[in-house]
Amino acid sequence: MLEYFDIKAVAFFTIVVGFLLYKKIFNVFCETTTRLDGKIVIVTGGNTGIGKETVKDLAKRGATVIMACRDMKKAEAAQAEIKKETLNDNVFIRHLELGSLKSINNFVISFLKEFHELHILINNAAIVCPYQKTEDGFEMQFGVNHLGHFALTNLLLKRMRETKGLVRVINVSSHAHYFAKIKFDDINSEKSYGSQSAYAQSKLANIMFTKELQRRLSNTNIITFAVHPGFVSTEIGRNFLLAKILLAIFRIFQKSPKLGAQTSIYCAVTAGLEKHAGKYFADCSVAKIRNKICDDEGQIKKLWEISESMTKISFPL
Repeated sequence: MLEYFDIKAVAFFTIVVGFLLYKKIFNVFCETTTRLDGKIVIVTGGNTGIGKETVKDLAKRGATVIMACRDMKKAEAAQAEIKKETLNDNVFIRHLELGSLKSINNFVISFLKEFHELHILINNAAIVCPYQKTEDGFEMQFGVNHLGHFALTNLLLKRMRETKGLVRVINVSSHAHYFAKIKFDDINSEKSYGSQSAYAQSKLANIMFTKELQRRLSNTNIITFAVHPGFVSTEIGRNFLLAKILLAIFRIFQKSPKLGAQTSIYCAVTAGLEKHAGKYFADCSVAKIRNKICDDEGQIKKLWEISESMTKISFPL
């Protein structure tokens, strides 16, 4: 009987220590104290989860932050909370529906009239959902997570080129890209569909987009990064029952949204990252891209060309 309890005690101790080590290893904070006074920042999906925590941190650093959000009611509540906590009144909300090219164009037109510089663009918003299409006819996850940000970024590039000093574009991706592939023969998942595989495809596209964007911007003042936020407790699976169930089961291992925002913040504020432009980051350091497609320039350029064709938006020369 004693041996039995000893085994139980050892097993319990091992689990506890393992969990604490896990938390110690993966709970990495951005310790950079850089101020952002006078800097203009856009964060998509800035009203909840990782995006909200990112906005909060950058606002504390003195940045002027535009929260580009679909749900204006939630955005207003988040804005009020962030202003109160950061004592920064330069936190604005603007409507942006990434599943609508019309909305993206309207957002950019308004932004260009209002702001004459853009120092940091954080393409943070993402969705996980059952099969549906955007108003432009794109599969929703590919349309919002990739094509929406592809269009937004390209439409803002001219303003970023006109901005003095270093400009950063940060695309929030995911380790979900590991086993993904781009279905060039079924890009809208009309022949077959799986929510998880469609999400993974969109996150792989984020990384491929980052690499090709950096190649095209290699001689400019703009640097790009793709980031993995970690396994984070957010609302991203709010439209998908299985995601909700899995998140509930594995909640003990999840990062908080504040922790999930740290790598985006790190890439936004840390000096000396120019040498890592175009790379993939996790836990505030360069991470390995584990999908060979990301080494295939032909596949990367093909995705860019298809994205241009689908959105009717081209890279500004």
